[in-house]
Amino acid sequence: MLEKSKIYAELPDTALTDYFRNAGDMLAEEAKILGAVIREILAADESLTHKAIILRLISAIESTNDVVKGDVIRKTLEIVVDHTMDDI
Repeated sequence: MLEKSKIYAELPDTALTDYFRNAGDMLAEEAKILGAVIREILAADESLTHKAIILRLISAIESTNDVVKGDVIRKTLEIVVDHTMDDI
């Protein structure tokens, strides 16, 4: 299992990484969701792109029946969209 700092190092740019690192425990649940999504993408041997992260988060929202977890995933998605540039 990759540790958090190594997972963040895999991200395409530093804006998202910096945001989560500076948030500390305030975004612990969102960081956990993002880390799981990144691990899933890497385990599937797919390219780690913003689009891949966003699509996985959307899929996670659609597949959960837990309202609270859905809100955390949705907030994670909002953060990713707000703090990433388009993939080129």
